[in-house]
Order: sequence, then C-alpha cells, then structure tokens
Amino acid sequence: MVRTVVRAGHVIAFQDGGHRHLQDGVVVIEDDRITHVGSGEFDGQADEFIDARDKIVTPGFINTHTHLSESPLDRSFVEDRGPRNFYLSGLFEFLTARDGAITDQARRASVAASMPELIRTGTTTVVEMGRHGQYVAEQAEKAGLRAYIGEFYRSGRWYTKDGKSVQYEWSPDDGAAAMQHAVNFIKEVDGRANGRIKGFLTPVQVDTCSEALLRRSREMATELKVPLALHVSQSVPEFQEMVRRNGCSPVEWLEKIGFLGNDVILGHVIMPGGSSWTNYHADDVGILADTGTNVAHAVWVFARRGIAMESYSKYLARGVNMTLATDTCPQSMIEALRWTAVISKIMDRRTEVATAADVFNSATLSAAKALGRDDLGRIAPGAKADLLFWEGASLFMTPVRDPVRNIVYSAQAEDLNATMIDGKFVMKDRVVPGFDVDALLADLQAGAQHMWANMHREDWAHRDINILSPESYPAFKR
Repeated sequence: MVRTVVRAGHVIAFQDGGHRHLQDGVVVIEDDRITHVGSGEFDGQADEFIDARDKIVTPGFINTHTHLSESPLDRSFVEDRGPRNFYLSGLFEFLTARDGAITDQARRASVAASMPELIRTGTTTVVEMGRHGQYVAEQAEKAGLRAYIGEFYRSGRWYTKDGKSVQYEWSPDDGAAAMQHAVNFIKEVDGRANGRIKGFLTPVQVDTCSEALLRRSREMATELKVPLALHVSQSVPEFQEMVRRNGCSPVEWLEKIGFLGNDVILGHVIMPGGSSWTNYHADDVGILADTGTNVAHAVWVFARRGIAMESYSKYLARGVNMTLATDTCPQSMIEALRWTAVISKIMDRRTEVATAADVFNSATLSAAKALGRDDLGRIAPGAKADLLFWEGASLFMTPVRDPVRNIVYSAQAEDLNATMIDGKFVMKDRVVPGFDVDALLADLQAGAQHMWANMHREDWAHRDINILSPESYPAFKR
C-alpha cells in the first residue's frame, strides 16, 4: 500500500450528498482510493506529501459522449457550415463526406492526439463511441485515462443523394454481426488496467436502428450489466422520420419499446417533442425524468451552428439527470462547462439558472450516476483518486473566493496544472508523459490533409473541400 497526503488551499470535497468547499484541506490516498478528507493536519504516516496549498483540488470530470477517432479531424472544416435543407445539421452531408475520406491511419492519429487533449482539459473518465475500440483501449491504458468504450453498430445508414432529403440503406442482417462484435469487444476489454477500461453497448442512432435491434440491445445491456448509449433527437430530419414511422416522437417510441432506464445515456436529445425545433407536442423531457434516463449534453457541437437546447436548466428542473460531454472538437470539458452555463442562461433569459454548481455537478456527480458509479466524480473516502489540480494564483484564476465559479467562468487549459487518475499522476505541470505531442500533431495534420483532398469521393455532388467548406478568407495573391 502506498499512502499519499495532499494538502490543498481549496478542495471541492463531497459531504452530506453533495459537493462542499473545503479550505485548507487534506486528502489522503491509499493506492487508487481516497481514505480521508478533512481539514487541519494529518497525523498518520505517508509515503508522499504533496504540497498543493496554492492549488484548487477538484474531482476529475466525466466526459459522457465522445468520438475520438474523428473529432479532432473536424477542425477547420465543419465550423460555420450547416445546410438549411437539414435544419442546420451537418450530419447528412458533411459527416458523410468526411467519413468516406478518413483513413485508418488518420483515425489512429486522431485517437492518439485525443489523449493529451482530454487530460489537459479536465477529462479523467471518457465515454467513447466509435469503431476503433481496441486502439482506444490501448491508448487510454497508455495515458492512464479511465475509459468506457463501445463499438458502434446499427441496422442501416442514412445518406442523401440530392442534398434535399435523407434516405436510408438497410443491412440484410439488421446489424446482428456488428452487435455481436460489440458484445465480444466488451468481454475482451472489460476490467483492463486495474478496472479503468470498461465496455458498454452503443447502437448508433435511433433512426438507423430497428426496433428488434434496440430490443436486443436493451436485453444484452441488462444481461452484461453495462451502460447503454444511443444518439436521439439530434436533428429535425431524424425527428420527422421517426414520427413518420411510428406516429410519435423518438423518445416516446423508445419508452414504448422498453428501451429507456437509469443505465441509458441518450446523446443530445436537443430537439425533443415540445421544442420549437420540432413543433410537435410531446412531454419528452418528462419521460426522460420519469424513467430515470440520462442525457449527455454536448453544447458546442450544436451551438456552433446556431442550435441550442431549450433548455439545459429546464431539463434539470424537471428532474432529468444531465451529464456533460464534448462530442466534437475542442475536446475540452472546461469549454463544455462554460458553454453549457452561458447558452442556457441566454435561452432562458435568466441569470440565476444553469449555475456554476449545476454544470459542475453534471460533469461529476450526475455523470457518475449515469455510469452507476458512486466511487467517481467526488472527493470522499472510498472514491477513486481521480483528481484535478488547478492553479489558485494565476492570471485567469486570481482572485479566488468561489473556486467552482472561477473554473467554470474563467479557467483556461493552462490553469489545469496536474491530473491524477487511480492515485497516479497522468499529467504534471501540464505535461502528459509518454506522448510526443509534436509528432502526434504532425500525424493528425497529414491525416486531415488526405481527408480534405478526398471528400469529393463520398459527397453526393462530388464537391471538393473548397466548395463544401470555403475558407474564411480568399487566398493571398502571389
């Protein structure tokens, strides 16, 4: 057993069911778990004393919805673009063109580069959905990151052949082979790296999965005792398609087929029945609350196109367990906290809603609840030692009175000095050991350039990158 004692100027500790601000606090860690939290001196023996009296120590953030093999490749391409035919969504044109042009080498570069990006911006637990699970597990283990990893599967895919409407192409086996691969993957990786690597089931999108596939997924998640994730109500065309098929909203349909529950994390639900985007009367938010279903809210992927949830604070008020995620680039939980608070305030035209405490809870305690973990997202005896060490006396953080407000509204990535996961530092002085960032970024740049050069191949109109996404300014004339 290795005992570590941390003395910190400020600790966001857990007590009486919630976070509390502890000044001049002491946190004692034995191996990978916290054994003591309190004030004053610690009288016991220790193998290491960490002097963090000029620091703010908080629980690590749980990022509940990511796509690591592609998100960094969205930079410099998808911003400022959102076709009106698809109600500003980039799913049916931009992502189709992008996915058809990404090589496996580019995806691996994207995954590897994601590790230091996540750790440097507050993520200690990531929930990853994609198709390169083994490589994600390898890189997460190397980085010391805690990761829930799911392999995508679905019954078919959506596409557009004219840029005007969405069509669907269905797999003959209804996604059975891909689902079996996802189940096998869970059995292969679950429990690796002292339990830091775990698996879960993630059928891709509600409109690309049959009722039979979702029912099988629900049954298998219960059998395996793993979380279940699904993209739902993320675009107007998806919502309209599900109403056309089933005569009800996507969330209403999921309730009818018995899919929802407290082990389910729905990605987005940003355009539910009852919102102005759908103009369809339904109490989808109430269904989520009443079934205990969790929502992964990734504010930036939509806000950059002018789309906003109506609203995060109203979902909270109704009793929905709201968690936070990055989804796309930047993969920064610092940004996720800030934009969630600010956009919700704007949507509600109220200052006192979507507070720093609300979004901090979503990134910690609520996310831990969604994963069925009472040992994450808090600094308390028995919890995993997943800690963030923030500068308490920096240009962006001084003066400190309320550390959580400083983090949510002022902190920059440079203010996160160190990260501990499972009682071990995975970052010190903003350096993530074992990752040559310059080399990773060179690989990422090369992968992106190949992708940009080949986007015309899968685009419905065979448009090149300069037509799909013109640069902000014309090229300089030589």
